[in-house]
Amino acid sequence: MIPFNKSPVVDNEIDYINQAITSRALCGDGPFAKKCEAMLETLTGSKKALLTPSCTAALEMAAILIDVKPGDEVIMPSYTFVSTANAFALRGAKIVFVDLQPETMNIDANLIAEAITERTKAIVPVHYAGVACDMDKIMSLAKQHNLYVIEDAAQAIESYYKGKPLGSIGHFGTFSFHETKNITSGGEGGALLINDETMQERAEIIREKGTNRSQFFRGSVDKYSWVDIGSSYLPSEIQAAYLYGQLIKLSEINDDRRNSWKTYITELAGLAQSDFIELPFLPEFATNNAHMFYLKCRSLEERTALLSYLKAKGISAVFHYVPLHSAPAGLEFGEFSGDDNITTSHSERLVRLPLFYGIKKEQLLYITKEVVSFYK
Repeated sequence: MIPFNKSPVVDNEIDYINQAITSRALCGDGPFAKKCEAMLETLTGSKKALLTPSCTAALEMAAILIDVKPGDEVIMPSYTFVSTANAFALRGAKIVFVDLQPETMNIDANLIAEAITERTKAIVPVHYAGVACDMDKIMSLAKQHNLYVIEDAAQAIESYYKGKPLGSIGHFGTFSFHETKNITSGGEGGALLINDETMQERAEIIREKGTNRSQFFRGSVDKYSWVDIGSSYLPSEIQAAYLYGQLIKLSEINDDRRNSWKTYITELAGLAQSDFIELPFLPEFATNNAHMFYLKCRSLEERTALLSYLKAKGISAVFHYVPLHSAPAGLEFGEFSGDDNITTSHSERLVRLPLFYGIKKEQLLYITKEVVSFYK
């Protein structure tokens, strides 16, 4: 069976983990954590990067930082992972779902304005498959209505919008280092990018259980105490050591993935030209970090048949999110703004093919051959 995903390993992780273990200092904010944060700041141009145990934790921190309260509204796509919504629902926000732009499966920036009310607090664009949303339109709307923008860039490390790194454009950005992402910190992990300097100090406090411990260790206060709400949002030094090993190989990993992505595009172009399938679209303003490769079938029934066919051929292909607005919690904590013209119908047609660092060319050619065979 060709697996859908394999967690990336670049063969230097053990050396750095051993260094962390030898140091006997394994809690958060150690030397490897600081190295990773510095690398993320250099990569993105963000004012401050803070490692977190997950992208979920980074989103939760952002919700606290913008002071989300019961009754506030937060706009986002329905086609996303549950954490995007949960982080704000936990603070009492009502989630307002907006339909998608079909070519990219990103939130349709042209539909956001009609979802804005006097209770809207923030917009959370999700850069699906690592491909940028239309951030100029989103940031313009946010400025016009005095809203925060939190980029859910979970899938988008080393992707760009008009030359700007994703995660660095909104007030905050969030990355995921889960094992399904391009790079990982040992299976779980994330980062919060803080692009508003006024939020940096409070972010450190929230991440340290609501204490000013970070200031204490810098010597700016003579003791630390509980000063704000917060939680335990620090990953261990072992996780940071693993991530450091992957960060220094990020371009190598992403280049490998992009080559695989291009093979899929080349081998499946004929099916797309014959209108059997739709292939991913890359806007002129966006770049591709090859986080995933997907195609769209012509119907839900065809997708079901294709997935069964590929499984029988030893290929683990999958569909992706079930739209949140149709889920039980989505019905309770949110509502859909306007008509669902794209979200459900396109999500029911989408198939993700295996893509991971180190997948072999012959595996890719076998997969594409079987996809073509299914349609012939």
